[in-house]
Amino acid sequence: MPGSAVVRRSRWLSRHLRHGPGRIGLDLEPGGWVLVDDLLVAAARHGMPMSRDQLDEVVATNDKRRFSLSADGARIRANQGHSVEVDLQLEQREPPPVLFHGTGERAVDAILSAGLDRRRRHHVHLSADRGTARRVGSRHGCPVVLRVDAAAMAADGYDFFVSDNGVWLCQSVPPAYLAVLA
Repeated sequence: MPGSAVVRRSRWLSRHLRHGPGRIGLDLEPGGWVLVDDLLVAAARHGMPMSRDQLDEVVATNDKRRFSLSADGARIRANQGHSVEVDLQLEQREPPPVLFHGTGERAVDAILSAGLDRRRRHHVHLSADRGTARRVGSRHGCPVVLRVDAAAMAADGYDFFVSDNGVWLCQSVPPAYLAVLA
C-alpha cells in the first residue's frame, strides 16, 4: 500500500527531526533546520532510504503539516513537538481568546488539578478549533476537549507562539484557565 510507505517515512522523520537527530549524525541548526541533502544521506545510512521526491511527498501530504521546507527548499525541520534542545525561533503572538487542548478522559482529573505542562517537550500544544483538539484527544482513549482561556492567560503575562503549521504553543496552562467542554 503506497500510503503506508509515506506514513513510515513520516514517522521516521518525526522520530529523528524531533527527538533524536544525533542518533543519525545530524545536528539541528538554529530554527531546527537540517540540510535536506544531509538528511537524505543519513536516512539511507540508517535504514530509511528515500528520494527527494519521496521526502517532498511526506511534507506535502502530512495531514498535521508536521514538517516545513525552507523557502529555497534546501532545509527541512519539524514544526514543533521536539524533545531535544532546539530554538525554533518563533515570535511571540497574541492568541485568539479561546484555545483548545485534547486529551484522554483518564488524564482529565490530573490536568484540572495540576494544569497542563510541557513534560519532555518544549511547549504545551493547543488548537484553535475543537475538532483538531478532539482528534488529538482520541489518540489517548476517549477524547475530552479542554477550553483554555487564552485571553486571560495573555492578559496575565503568559507568552504564546504559533508554529508554521498553526499549532499554538505555550510553556504551561495553570488549572485556573482550564474548563472541560460539555
